Amino acid sequence: MSSALFSPTALRALTLDNRIVVGPMDQYSAVDGCASDWHLMHLGKLATSGAGLVITESAAVEAPGRITHGCLGLYSDANETALERVVAFCREQGSAKLGVQLAHSGRKGSTLLPWEGRAEPLTADQGAWQTYGCAGQKRAEGWPTPKPLNAAGLTRVLEAHVAATERAARIGFELVELVMAHGYLLQEFLSPLSNSRNDAYGGNIVGRMRFPLSVFEAMRSVWPDDRPMGVRVSATDWMAGGWDLPDTIVLARELKARGCDYMAVSSGGLSLQQKIPIGEGHQVALSEAVKRETGMPSMTMGMIYEPAHAERIIADGEADFVALARTMLNDPHWPWFAASVLGADVTHPPQYLRGYRSRWHREKRAGGGEPA
Repeated sequence: MSSALFSPTALRALTLDNRIVVGPMDQYSAVDGCASDWHLMHLGKLATSGAGLVITESAAVEAPGRITHGCLGLYSDANETALERVVAFCREQGSAKLGVQLAHSGRKGSTLLPWEGRAEPLTADQGAWQTYGCAGQKRAEGWPTPKPLNAAGLTRVLEAHVAATERAARIGFELVELVMAHGYLLQEFLSPLSNSRNDAYGGNIVGRMRFPLSVFEAMRSVWPDDRPMGVRVSATDWMAGGWDLPDTIVLARELKARGCDYMAVSSGGLSLQQKIPIGEGHQVALSEAVKRETGMPSMTMGMIYEPAHAERIIADGEADFVALARTMLNDPHWPWFAASVLGADVTHPPQYLRGYRSRWHREKRAGGGEPA
């Protein structure tokens, strides 16, 4: 019986060998936004994993849009050159298609590296910078006040997204994913909890969607027509009175009409007060609802570990893609394991033939115990 997880699929002219996506994982190891040798190792390893698609960590579209000093960027010629080197290496050595995630951190920027202090803002002595937000609301007590984006600021940020998209095209990325999730800038505009503007970019859902949709449209207009562009959303804030699933379905329909090719459905991240019912596959139902209500391909994520679980998600039509992050950090060759469990096959480096084709290892890992 063939595996749904390992079946090929296409977005525009991009064909993926299977439905496994290595999701964006911030590495906090860039220098002035430039990818480093760490990225060469990290992404190169994942490009040889057997996954159909690898999406880089979030790349900031302008320097103030970084989360930390160590965040990747795509806002300068130096950034472009450094990331182009990594992409060329991944393409030469690996089989996965390559995508880039583009974002602006908004009021969640200017923070310590996560291993220095979880969810803590930088101080002036630590090199803090001015953050920009939708409406000037702090993320939480003790956080700096972001500067609300005026007309000039909105234009600057939109143009920064466009410029980063053009850089991504020149580098040769095959897919772009725009972040409207996790409490970063564009999600600030979407959520009524963070958007208190009284101009055309605030108020009801039409006003709150206006700037994010304008950014997407501008990016899509400069991105090659044969390459897909998707959006990552937080389908719900997990907060009373916040952005929720019905809002996400409205947004998905508007994005689809503007040429969006898929929606990566996550959740939360707007507030430290959120109450997320975390568990294995806790966001799958959100992905399924977006796919069912809009017909747009969806990507699900969040605590998916077992091959059989990933297989069911695709086979049952709950999502078109399964994005893995922590699972891949724990086991960069997870697709090999999944293939052995599901009776499928994936591309692997010939140098790793003895490991990939090891009958003992495949049967042991798949739960078959000692081979006969």
